[in-house]
Amino acid sequence: MISPSELSHILYRLGEEDLPAGAVSPPIFHTSNFSFKTIASFQAAIADEKNKPIYSRGGNPTVRLLEKKLAALQGTEDALCFGSGSAAIAAAVTSSVKAGDHVITVDFVYSWTYKLLAHTLARFGVEFTAVNGEDNEAVKAALKPNTRLLILESPTSLNFKLVDLQTLIKWGKDNGLIVLCDNSFGSPINRKPVEFGADLICHSATKFIGGHSDVVAGVVCGNASLLREIFYGEYMTFGATLQAEQAWLLIRSLRTMPQRMQATAASAAKVVEFLLSHEKVNQVSWPFDPTNPGYELAKSQFDFTIPMFSFNLKTTDSNRIIRFCESLQTIRLAVSWGGFESLLLPAIIFPVTPHPANLMRLYVGLEDSEALISDLSAALEQC
Repeated sequence: MISPSELSHILYRLGEEDLPAGAVSPPIFHTSNFSFKTIASFQAAIADEKNKPIYSRGGNPTVRLLEKKLAALQGTEDALCFGSGSAAIAAAVTSSVKAGDHVITVDFVYSWTYKLLAHTLARFGVEFTAVNGEDNEAVKAALKPNTRLLILESPTSLNFKLVDLQTLIKWGKDNGLIVLCDNSFGSPINRKPVEFGADLICHSATKFIGGHSDVVAGVVCGNASLLREIFYGEYMTFGATLQAEQAWLLIRSLRTMPQRMQATAASAAKVVEFLLSHEKVNQVSWPFDPTNPGYELAKSQFDFTIPMFSFNLKTTDSNRIIRFCESLQTIRLAVSWGGFESLLLPAIIFPVTPHPANLMRLYVGLEDSEALISDLSAALEQC
């Protein structure tokens, strides 16, 4: 767990020791291009574009400052920021495989990660196997001679099934695999998969890092050599660049991330307690509930609780489910999470889904917890 003093240094001082004109907030380098006074300095930049800005598709000082902070928070050597979380995952995955390779992933992985494997990479001769991530032996049994990459996510989206990251990452490394962990649920201050041995760690920075529902971004953290390969390959080629203005907003958001996450986690615990005792709720899946089967595993993975969980209504009647959702006044119906606003994602919205229609994913935002409980209580009465 990162110490409070180290966290403060990273969030408020790292990379900001000599800001121009004594500024307390870093400047936005609002430029597409960078010029050079000598051929030698130009040549030096061309030889090390990863670290020396030439053109903002490759490197920008504002973006680079954000990357340094995120790498420090995750305990990795380096980081690369992208224009979305999906772009970050796509770059990390495609950089790790070639035609004829095999990928193992946990089932119920993020939908766009699944589509990348099932549709895009399948066209280029990359095969994959999705297995129950709660069953370590099932993951191990999926290993093939051509397996190259292991993709882990814990908890998994919507159903909040926990994966034993420590055991499976070690197994993957022992078998020569590249191990990628999607840490969007953990946030950079709540879990460090690098401590378990993960090679690449991805985040949708839109979520907890952004925190204000006004930025779409992604990040890949990892060792310098792997990220250098991604930079000169997928990063520069695909051009899914994070703009300087967006990077500045994310730097701003990092300043308050600990306070935001502590507040939302405290509210989530109260909302979970309410739902667990409600007669119209069938099941609540929050890894930090002591009655949850994954409770001990959750405590071993996270430094503190996360403000998101799923629950099932007792009713399976679609009209009642819809009535519950549409009766909510404070909680909004939407995808994503991590912002100031509480969001409900009901499985019933998807035309095709492996989840039951009465499954709800709830992200608890910064609203007063009693207001959220009152909103849920009134909506539950309608179903």
